Amino acid sequence: MESLTGRHFLQIPGPTNVPDRVLSALAHPTIDHRSQEFQRLSHEVMEGVKRVAQASDPVFIFPSSGTGAWEAALVNTLSSGDRVVMFETGHFATLWYKMARRWNIQVEFVPGDWRHGASITALEEILHRDTNRQIRAVMVVHNETSTGVCSSIGAIRQVMNAAGHPALLMVDTISSLGSIDYRHDEWEVDVTIGCSQKGLMLPPGIGFNIVSQKAWQASSSAHLPKSYWDWQAMRTTEQTGFFPYTPPTNLFYGLRESTRMLLEEGLPRVFARHARLAEATRRAVVGWGLELLCANAGEYSQSLTAVIMPGGHDSTALCQLAAEKFNLSLGQGLGKLQGRVFRIGHLGDLNELMLLGALGGLELAMRRANIPIRPTGVHDAIDYLAKNV
Repeated sequence: MESLTGRHFLQIPGPTNVPDRVLSALAHPTIDHRSQEFQRLSHEVMEGVKRVAQASDPVFIFPSSGTGAWEAALVNTLSSGDRVVMFETGHFATLWYKMARRWNIQVEFVPGDWRHGASITALEEILHRDTNRQIRAVMVVHNETSTGVCSSIGAIRQVMNAAGHPALLMVDTISSLGSIDYRHDEWEVDVTIGCSQKGLMLPPGIGFNIVSQKAWQASSSAHLPKSYWDWQAMRTTEQTGFFPYTPPTNLFYGLRESTRMLLEEGLPRVFARHARLAEATRRAVVGWGLELLCANAGEYSQSLTAVIMPGGHDSTALCQLAAEKFNLSLGQGLGKLQGRVFRIGHLGDLNELMLLGALGGLELAMRRANIPIRPTGVHDAIDYLAKNV
């Protein structure tokens, strides 16, 4: 690999760029996790996460990836043989489905083409058929990181309420929280699942559940094995600030700083910034003459854009070329999209110049790879941003 000068452009959909303020916070001297200083820090972190998620329910934080937070949501609310509904919106929804099946949870996996979000019509039909109210949970990925498709959680909650269905609503916000408007309380979400390394602008290492009173009550009758992921122990932590095992103390300093940054900017401005940069990216893709993977404009992700490669060209090779020649990291295609799609992350600590540098590097890489594109992509992104600062 060539020696590359200048800054690295990290444009994968997570982990994302860690801002200088957060890096400085992470460098705080390590403290005693049984001290009053850590207790205060722990409570501040939990409160910050609640505000970003627009939630009032307790936050249970685990030293983990988002996958661990998935498992915590499952094992604390369900039992072997329980029925749930999930939606095939992409690679990560499929992985969550496979995890549920390992616990012998009976999943009605609503099929999808990976270009659309969760089907509201299908959910209406499923809940209508469930006259005995056997479905215990509806589980959906808010923003599918593999496809750049965002599902409507508000619409899903409306369908559940209209049906009078008592199922829990569990939502994966791993690539949406802190980037896309998300309303835990307003949408009556029972378990919000999140992690640190995307919109919250931290390195990997923190996963969490935000747990409604209804989900907490469900946990008393959930019989799947658990120890590390047990909410019972974490409820005490939420109240006292002290953990049953060693917490990621320095990541807590970083998370306190990152939530402060989001709240200082103001959540409406954060969401508007992401929407603006996302639209500029999509205009670049259209300007190049390429096709967006997301087929419904109403479901466009503000966190990332997935792009379909022209026939005869391999997206994995393009991503490798961009990294080796231009110091640009792009998201590769995952699962059945491997080699067919590349993904441009535009979430977290990002501004117009950073995005335009990445789009320029992408155009260089596509030209170097002899991918047939039109020359107006970056120009169209600049034109849009100039008119929408």
